[in-house]
Amino acid sequence: MPEIILRDRVVADPWQVLRPEAGAAPELPAGPVLVPLATWLDQADALVGRGDAGVWIASHEDPATLRAWLDRLPLVAVDFPKFTDGRGYSIGHLLRTRYGYRGELRAIGDVLPDQLDYLRRVGFDAYAVRADKDIRDALRLLTTFSEPYQNSWEPPLPAFRRVARGQVTELPR
Repeated sequence: MPEIILRDRVVADPWQVLRPEAGAAPELPAGPVLVPLATWLDQADALVGRGDAGVWIASHEDPATLRAWLDRLPLVAVDFPKFTDGRGYSIGHLLRTRYGYRGELRAIGDVLPDQLDYLRRVGFDAYAVRADKDIRDALRLLTTFSEPYQNSWEPPLPAFRRVARGQVTELPR
């Protein structure tokens, strides 16, 4: 079974990512499945009833289309087609801040270990690291930076405000 990083731990990943051929009607496997947004929109009622279906959204798709289901989705994944495509960061941030999504938010696709800290800062809490990279090395990279200076999803305040409020006693030099 493949592994992912979920909330700072390496865990087995039971979710299958469904990537149907263009124009083909997807056949849904048994067990936890992540379907593309188009499949979700076509079969949302049946998929919500399953209880073990999530959705993945491509970097060019609008996360607002998921608004009606966000409180019932156990998992939303954002596909990074290339590590240089930064649109997924914006999608993750929008899902957390504007649309209030509180379930698992996973980065899939061409996800490299050195992206994980930035992904976490915009709201991702799960990462399917590219298969040719060591997932345990990637996990270690999540602890490389002790304090970010800028505000983000996590932490919501910039460093100078965290120091002023006593949330951080000293910033790294």
